[in-house]
Amino acid sequence: MGSVKRVFLIVLDSYGIGYLPDAEHFGDVGANTLATIVKSEKYSTPNMEKMGLFNIEGVDCREGAEHPEGSFARMAETSLGKDTTIGHWEIAGIVSPQPMPVYPEGFPEEVLEPFRRQTGRGVLCNRPYSGTDVIRDYGEEHLKTGDLIVYTSADSVFQIAAHEEKVPLAELYEDCRIARKILQGKHGVGRVIARPFLGTAPDFYRTRNRHDFSLLPPKRTMLVSLQEHGFDTYGVGKIYDIFAGQGIAHTVSMTNNEDGMEKALRYMEEDFTGLCFVNLVDFDMVYGHRNNIEGYAEAAAVFDRQLGQMMERMKEDDVVIITADHGCDPGFPGTDHTREYTPMIAWGKAVRQGVSLGTRKSFADIAATVLEMFGIPESLDGESFWQEIREA
Repeated sequence: MGSVKRVFLIVLDSYGIGYLPDAEHFGDVGANTLATIVKSEKYSTPNMEKMGLFNIEGVDCREGAEHPEGSFARMAETSLGKDTTIGHWEIAGIVSPQPMPVYPEGFPEEVLEPFRRQTGRGVLCNRPYSGTDVIRDYGEEHLKTGDLIVYTSADSVFQIAAHEEKVPLAELYEDCRIARKILQGKHGVGRVIARPFLGTAPDFYRTRNRHDFSLLPPKRTMLVSLQEHGFDTYGVGKIYDIFAGQGIAHTVSMTNNEDGMEKALRYMEEDFTGLCFVNLVDFDMVYGHRNNIEGYAEAAAVFDRQLGQMMERMKEDDVVIITADHGCDPGFPGTDHTREYTPMIAWGKAVRQGVSLGTRKSFADIAATVLEMFGIPESLDGESFWQEIREA
């Protein structure tokens, strides 16, 4: 094993740093999440800047640090997608050559017919919709008929909304498992999501009992490899769901970004050897999709302050790696994810200072690097950059 005992891998969900060369195929030419949010007066990330955020190749929206304290790279996505699942799978070592299916016209009858038959309930809506709007528009009909509200988004998702007093949670979750079994192969959406709600019209509201039923990763990930080699694996936030639990020994949910970082800071107090994998979803879900530039910028500032606490608590053999899974430029037309490069910043006593790795071909290089840090002779779909950044 090398000189690293623990890696804290933090995914700032949707923190893109500029559109990829193939962005025209996704309608995303011109997108740049970071360039949009730095214009806000609320944007302040001194710790990430000190590590080298603005020294990354191609990032020109602010001056870089004179003497960056970390190693850094611009990461290109090889997989054909721009969603959370495919982005995280690539970070964990799987390149997905096919995009996950999306349903801008709703789901076909070959999916809905077996779903209705096996759940014993009808289907309402069946088109892309905002989660809050769909319960406002279909909630009353759902309560009258007991039919399930099925809808999707720009993402590869099959979402089922149901009132908790009409469809008990246990039944809703079972309906999601039925959908998950149906949605395989060409209809293998990334996630089936239970979206329970409560209240009366017009004041319906979503509850905290959301649950994601993810597609199993199609190949081995760094999480499986770490576990097989006896290392600890911790997931914070959506990580467990994104990987359908595969390779995650310990998991904890979170209520928001700040809480997620608090959970990660708590894991720092535990004596473990291995990986703590964190997803901070608010950047994407609460700010990116809602075109909230000020909120996104402020969330970056809050994260950076908590990153400062993490830096203070890090031990000699700890490394933190900060990255993202796609973009979601809150200043770009529309509310969808954006096809962007992502940052990679590595920092810790075991990491050399001021090493620019230029542009890497795949997010999967992070997985290969983490495995090499722990002395595991496996690279999955990536190429390790550990030898270039390790402190001699």
